[in-house]
Amino acid sequence: MERHTKRSHDTHERLLTSACEVFAEKGFQGATIAEIVDRAGANIAAVNYHFGDKERLYVEAWRHSFQRSLARHPPDGGVADDAPAEARLRARLRALLARIVDDESREFAILCTELANPTGLLDEVRRDAIRPVQEKIAALVRELLGPRASDDDVLFCQVSIVSQCLHLTTRRRLVGRSGAGGPRPIRDYDAYADHVAAFSLAGLRAVRERIEREAADPAGGTEGGA
Repeated sequence: MERHTKRSHDTHERLLTSACEVFAEKGFQGATIAEIVDRAGANIAAVNYHFGDKERLYVEAWRHSFQRSLARHPPDGGVADDAPAEARLRARLRALLARIVDDESREFAILCTELANPTGLLDEVRRDAIRPVQEKIAALVRELLGPRASDDDVLFCQVSIVSQCLHLTTRRRLVGRSGAGGPRPIRDYDAYADHVAAFSLAGLRAVRERIEREAADPAGGTEGGA
């Protein structure tokens, strides 16, 4: 019984690993169960037994790739919760970029194929999985902007910061597909991570200064409030 359970677990893991690879390369529509089970050294009955159908396998493959990515690159970047806010934000951005450029991770490759040909199958699992990571960054942004920051201030800054990281997913794919005259590749990811952190922190400081100026002078400095 124990040997059967281990064999079943091994088959489950091989199918997930194979599915991550195939969905990352070909997207949901282009992937076939036949290719997935062939790479996994399994059979179609195993997919039905472990996952039920291709749709569920797709969802579980992304969830699996996301969880492995977080395990390899913890979102806090190894920086303690009591470290200065700027250090915590810098560490989180470096961890996010590390996940994006990790060739062993299929997380963002699957998302890119999903964005190119949306199925809607990943909407719920992405929302539930990513929300805690997003909330941590949003809390850090609010801390750095100060208590007077509005929800829109926080949201706009958060989107601006994270977009600098996510842009790298599209850029890497374009570089891989384009020939001469294509986008110039970013080769030094550590330097880029430092740039994103410095650029973002400078932007947050500028927004905080604007918020505090407006709070100190709601009328915008016009005479008589006119």
